[in-house]
Amino acid sequence: MHPFRAAVESRDIEAAIALLHEDVIFKSPAVFTPYRGRFAVAPLLRAVIEVFEDFEYTREIGDGSSHALMFQARVGDKQLEGCDFLQESPTGEITEFVVMIRPLKGLQALAGAMQARLT
Repeated sequence: MHPFRAAVESRDIEAAIALLHEDVIFKSPAVFTPYRGRFAVAPLLRAVIEVFEDFEYTREIGDGSSHALMFQARVGDKQLEGCDFLQESPTGEITEFVVMIRPLKGLQALAGAMQARLT
């Protein structure tokens, strides 16, 4: 089990954040411009762990420094599926974090809930 998955499943978001490289690039399905740096990504992870309900990783695929963590969750009455794509440095820090989410209505519910928490 990937350490990021273990941290999220145990709801230890600070441990998950500690796995991010200081200059991590985070690509969100809700915004065009990537977030850069652990300082910018940490508030997103703290918010999303509160927004997602019934969150569960359902599958993990790994190939050396690349990992895909598939998940399902709910935001309000909207079910969604997604995948966290993680790229690691040789020291194991997450250098790139790309999130994909479907369906569109699930993504829209997530974006609205996140915006309410972050503004």
